[in-house]
Amino acid sequence: MDVNTLPQGDVRLLAHEVAQQLLSGTELARIAYVAADGTPRVFPTMFQWTGEEWVMGTFPRSAKIAALHARPDVAITIDTASFPPQQLLLRGKAEVTDVEGVVPEYAQAHYRYAGPEQGARNIAEVDKPGLRMVRIAVRPTWVGVLDFQTRLPGGATPDEFARRGRS
Repeated sequence: MDVNTLPQGDVRLLAHEVAQQLLSGTELARIAYVAADGTPRVFPTMFQWTGEEWVMGTFPRSAKIAALHARPDVAITIDTASFPPQQLLLRGKAEVTDVEGVVPEYAQAHYRYAGPEQGARNIAEVDKPGLRMVRIAVRPTWVGVLDFQTRLPGGATPDEFARRGRS
């Protein structure tokens, strides 16, 4: 199977080199959801990829928890600021689970993003007796990859993409 020929939306695109780089890198993800008042929200976050789920940890008093229980459909973007940009687009339903102590993937994300020493300090700051956290996990049901070289918006070929906006 050549992942470069898969259509946008195919979950097998998770095996694409760009997807793997972004899932294992330190770019922040942006997760979009519908808030309790019905308006859209998006926020940047650290995350951990388990091989099957995109996971973030948060704290129980967060307003997004009730909103995700009510409307679990989310969209996630992980992208680079370099040129040409690389983008991984995910869609799925958020599964929200209460956890006693530190969400394991939350700790893993802190170690990956901040390094072993700072990651350990970050976790030690929150890992206190009685700590409760919330694990938000998304198993992608739709995946898109854009590298602006071989995979372009709208499924255009590189030549078609280059001609856009020209008479």
